[in-house]
Amino acid sequence: MSRVRYVKSVSKIDQIPEEHRASLAKVAARYAFRANDYYLNLINWDDPEDPIRQIVIPQEGEMEPWGALDASNEADNYVAPGCQHKYTDTALLLVNEVCGAYCRFCFRKRLFMNDNEEVEFDPQPGLEYIRKTPSISNVLLTGGDPLLLSTRRLTTIIEELRKIEHVRIIRIGSKMTAFNPFRITEDEELLNMFDRNSTKHGRIYVMNHFNHPREMTVEAKTALDALNQAGVMMVNQTPLLRGINADPEVLAELINELSWMGVPPYYFFQCRPTEGNKPYEIPIVESWTVLNQAMTKVSGLARRARLAMSHESGKVEVPAVTDDIIVTRYHRAKKASNDGRVMLFRRNDEAYWLDDLVPFENQKPSDYQYRVPLAGGSVGRIRPEHNK
Repeated sequence: MSRVRYVKSVSKIDQIPEEHRASLAKVAARYAFRANDYYLNLINWDDPEDPIRQIVIPQEGEMEPWGALDASNEADNYVAPGCQHKYTDTALLLVNEVCGAYCRFCFRKRLFMNDNEEVEFDPQPGLEYIRKTPSISNVLLTGGDPLLLSTRRLTTIIEELRKIEHVRIIRIGSKMTAFNPFRITEDEELLNMFDRNSTKHGRIYVMNHFNHPREMTVEAKTALDALNQAGVMMVNQTPLLRGINADPEVLAELINELSWMGVPPYYFFQCRPTEGNKPYEIPIVESWTVLNQAMTKVSGLARRARLAMSHESGKVEVPAVTDDIIVTRYHRAKKASNDGRVMLFRRNDEAYWLDDLVPFENQKPSDYQYRVPLAGGSVGRIRPEHNK
């Protein structure tokens, strides 16, 4: 099968019992559904808990009140239409509002709603900002999935970035190697473009999103190898997800499969408290425990990734948990004064997010705690009594 067929309605999936389709359609009306026959064929439909099913098929638990649509307040990072600049050396260009399929736990599911205005189909305002900002050495193309753009459009954007002398690394955030690997293997023009623009002076990185080892099919591995042969550097990132990879054996298998393909894990993310994500969330301590147990089963080369929260204030690493303390550190910080800062919190096995934690010693919560995700998707500023 080389040409995939996209599916935009759960009513078109015969394997879902008819009596369940109506309730799932209500979920899909709130949080958009999209998949394709290649990926749907990876599902074991006899198993209602199948992890691939959990990734793309709606479930009623998504309607539980939980979190906020923009859980990390990305709205505060826009410097031009379609361009975010949160960290000094890295800018984001949101170039597409469609993915090969929609992960049910997506932290940007707001982009797939009808009233979305964050994606800019004309990249020129963002490109102009990047040209005028010499501190930016890394640009991440994201969205949506940039590899769903036509090769012609993607080439134009990448070649414009290559003309900017201070931009050395171009990243492409994509799950197409998992969702539709034929997008890569059957487009020689795309691979040739990567080969021309990923050079010793500045590489192209594909930031893959494999969440479960069953996504590592022969077709997916062929696509990864083709990218490698075209000079593309590759890494992988995934949130830790209940029902999908929050198991040390499963996670170790995923890490090993990726590392054997030369796709080292980059980040393991604490699943953001995004509206609709309640069924997938696990507490911070559980995430840390699962990841550390998995790391005992993989080689040293595969142990370089970090467990992190993409918080409004920065990427907050969780390097250690003791009987009494959760240790955190700013791996990247929005405020320069927080960069590298270590913070100690009282251990709380029920806490899901940085804002749920209570400082272990005399720290000022206002320095790093920006807001509290509230039930029903609204967002409240942190209250002084929150950490008493």
